[in-house]
Amino acid sequence: MRRAKRPYVICHMVPSIDGRIVTTRWKLSSRTLSEYERTAETFDADAWMIGRISMEPYAGKAKVPVRKSGQPIPRTDFIARRDAESYAIALDPSGKLTWKSGSIDDEHVITILTEQVSDDYLAFLQSKGVSYLFGGKAELNLKRVLEKLRKDFGIKRLLLEGGGKINGSFLAEDLIDELSVLVAPIADGSIGTPSLFDAGEGRGPVRHLKLVSSELRKGDMLWLKYKVRKSESKR
Repeated sequence: MRRAKRPYVICHMVPSIDGRIVTTRWKLSSRTLSEYERTAETFDADAWMIGRISMEPYAGKAKVPVRKSGQPIPRTDFIARRDAESYAIALDPSGKLTWKSGSIDDEHVITILTEQVSDDYLAFLQSKGVSYLFGGKAELNLKRVLEKLRKDFGIKRLLLEGGGKINGSFLAEDLIDELSVLVAPIADGSIGTPSLFDAGEGRGPVRHLKLVSSELRKGDMLWLKYKVRKSESKR
């Protein structure tokens, strides 16, 4: 019953052998990297979600105009489109992405905000046709965000492709149902760079997984799929 209120969440990532996820130094070939997209397509997801920094290259660099006058904009969700075949979702609590349009290719953009963003920014999003949902006053309530995505947009299956902190936050809240990792044949060796799950300082959330499948892919990449054992997760 709990899961029916929100999308089924699949965390899909490309980590190194030692769990690092910053790929810029790895010099992987485009053919190898395309395996990530091919494996992602097999999930037939309704939407994909990433964080602000990862979304910046897709969003563009428009200018947020300053409103000269006007009534305060209420902190209520704005839905520009409900009928898209696919959605691109950004977690942007502070409202820093400057969208050039309300779509990425044919995928409608939804951005997740806190109520701390300015009226200027909300007016800007509306003018660009970008849908936005509020996830909380000052911090995001991820469970509530997922419930809104299911209710308002009909999203049933979501690919989570975030950074370590985003993935770690979802893991800590028991909001990941399946883990898909395309392990790159790389030993990164870095210290202090993001890993697959970075929930925060100190002890992280221990979650037990069940291996569903393993498959050798092109470029010596190993594709592992796990289900999260909800019965053994912390409530």
